[in-house]
Order: sequence, then structure tokens, then C-alpha cells
Amino acid sequence: MQLYNNLSGKERAALIEKAGKDRLTISFYKYAKIGNPELFRNHLFINWNHMDVLGRIYVAHEGINAQLSVPADNFDVFKNHLDSITFLENVRLNIAVEHDNFAFLKLKVKVRNKIVADGLNDNTFDVTDKGVHVNAEKFNELIEDPNTVLVDMRNHYESEIGHFKNAVTPDVDTFRESLDLIEEDLREHKEDKKLVMYCTGGIRCEKASAYYKHKGFKNVFQLEGGIINYVRQIEAEGLENKFLGKNFVFDERRSERISDDVVANCHQCGEPADMHTNCVNEACHLLFIQCDNCKEKMNNCCSTNCMQIIELPYEQQKALRKGQGNSNDIFKKGRADHLPYKKDLRNIFDTLKK
Repeated sequence: MQLYNNLSGKERAALIEKAGKDRLTISFYKYAKIGNPELFRNHLFINWNHMDVLGRIYVAHEGINAQLSVPADNFDVFKNHLDSITFLENVRLNIAVEHDNFAFLKLKVKVRNKIVADGLNDNTFDVTDKGVHVNAEKFNELIEDPNTVLVDMRNHYESEIGHFKNAVTPDVDTFRESLDLIEEDLREHKEDKKLVMYCTGGIRCEKASAYYKHKGFKNVFQLEGGIINYVRQIEAEGLENKFLGKNFVFDERRSERISDDVVANCHQCGEPADMHTNCVNEACHLLFIQCDNCKEKMNNCCSTNCMQIIELPYEQQKALRKGQGNSNDIFKKGRADHLPYKKDLRNIFDTLKK
């Protein structure tokens, strides 16, 4: 029985284009106790491969985290299959604001130790003992409360291109860094402040809310469904949008525009810009913000050195990469020293300490 992809991304893209049918970009997660993640993984792959589902799905003993693409005319079949799984019945599905038929080109269902890489070795707290979920309307009310501390639980390169008004945006590379940083800086406010958190789809906030409750925070809230669900709610209910800029997403689109505000700057020239690009030098592949002018001037590269390398014959480029490993650290997104306008480090909680 096939439990792997038999088509390359290029071959899959050609089939999608030939079919000419719309696909829906969807994400969901659920914390639950899964006894045999490997068996569950196989079950999902067999069924979803048959439905032409594509995407990136992580399964662990603590639950499931999925970002995927479903043919629009297979959505009902897909939803019925989810509902047939006890702990996924009526699970909230975050349907993307903008769809891209080529957002995912393979079905990857992987077993992981955790569905969110949190770096925690603390097994003494219950991830299902979460904070209070709030909808868009309640969230808007909370973040206007002077007794609220609003925290963006995403990484620096995500919040840099878009965030909620008045949000604290930790300048961190990983979710794990945020957990300790926030606890340390808010240690004197565990009882008198309302800790309100948000992220892309809610999964990081849910674990963080359980963690902070475990650490003694008394008033912990999270935006249900994250930014993706917030946007759908404000549009459906005619609520004020308090999100500025773009929402970073983890597929080929890289982002969804939520408001016309451009809150970031080109990392090369400093002009207003909020489009992420990957350096075309395969030995670098740095993710950074680049405006259209710099993209043309730098030939989609992050540095003059990378520009020189891509002009070399491919075999010579390949030889230069041999034995080098990945010159760009996995969490280095937008951090390279040669980017003069990269985001500066700062103490994000100074105002609370005054």
C-alpha cells in the first residue's frame, strides 16, 4: 500500500494546472492524546492521498498540526473524514484569506515528538488546560483595556511585516525564546495584568496559555483561531480591523495582506517594504525583506557576494557548496550582518518596568 508521494512537486504542479480546479488552503490543529502516532499518520495519509489532499501535517502523542490544500470539490468528503475521527469532530478549520492552488505540492504527514517545537522539557503541565479563548469582538475590547498586555507569540520575521496595534512583538528567533522572555519580564504582573496572546492560527498561543497558567499567571487569554480566524470574523461581522500590515504564512504564498499599512522596511535600502524573498543563491537561501527596486538591482540576492556566485556556471556553484552545509542558520531569517536595515534588538518590555 502506497504511503509516500510518487510524484515530484513539478509533476504535481503540472497536474494541478491541467485540472484547472480551485483548491482551498486550510489549517487546523488539535491538542489530544494520541496513543499510536505512527498508525494515525498512516491512516491520514491513505485517506487524504485518495482525496488529492496536499500539505504539511505533523502528528505526535500530544495531537496534530496541519497546513494543507484540498480540492474545493472534495471539501465535503474531507470534512466528513475529519468528523469521523472522534477528537477531530467539528474541529475549527482556518480557511485562508487568499488561496493559491500551488501552496502545497506534496502530501507530507510526519510523526514528530511534538506538534509545536517548543524546546520544553517540562512535562508537569497539561497542554489541554488552556487559557480563555476569545473571539474577534472580545479580543478588540481586551486590547483596548489599559490593564492588558498584548503579546505576539510569533517570531521576529513574522511580526515584522504585520502585527496588532499596541502589541508587544518579542524580537526572537524561536517560540521557545518567547516563553522564557515573557515570563521573566512579566513576573511582577502575574496577578494584576491580563495576558492576551495571538499567533497565526492559535496553536502556539494554546500551548503558551497552558504553560503560563502553569507558571502562575491568573488572567490568560488567547485569540481563538489566531489572525486567520480574526480576519474572517471582522469581515463577516463588520468589526474594526486592528491588525496592521500582512500576516506571514508558512506556504509558498509567504503572506496574506490584511491591511494597506506597510509596517516593515527593505533590509537592503530601508525603504518601506513588506515582501519576503529567499536569496536565489542556493548556498545561502536567506529569507529577508526586499523591495522591488533592490530585487531588480540585486538580482534577487541578499548580497553582492551572492550575486557573484549565481553568475558562475551551475557546476561551479555546486562545487562551492560541497562540504559547506547550510551557510544560513535555520533560524537566521533576516538576521545576516550584511543587511543594514535588519530588525534591531531591543528590550520589548521597557514600558512595563518604568
